[in-house]
Amino acid sequence: MISRMWHGRVPTSKAKAYREFLNSRAIPDYQSVAGNISVHILERNEGDITHFITLTFWETLESIKAFAGEDAELAKYYDEDKDFLLEFEPFVVHYEVVGQS
Repeated sequence: MISRMWHGRVPTSKAKAYREFLNSRAIPDYQSVAGNISVHILERNEGDITHFITLTFWETLESIKAFAGEDAELAKYYDEDKDFLLEFEPFVVHYEVVGQS
């Protein structure tokens, strides 16, 4: 199993709307791809900035590529992200899951 982690920052004033967008648009998109095991959205408020982590779990690298494209290290963005994000981090981080309970 492989985890894929993306980080984004939004103005706190837009955090609630971005959370709603992620839950209604992004999560179903992830879940529609064969090989997606789960999707978790993490949120942390830091004053005027709110951080979001999208943490997904996948069966294989090929299933990640089916979602993200051939270069699986590149972040995938939605058109709506331009209305929320302060910047577009170009890369995600992948980890092989080597233990779980």
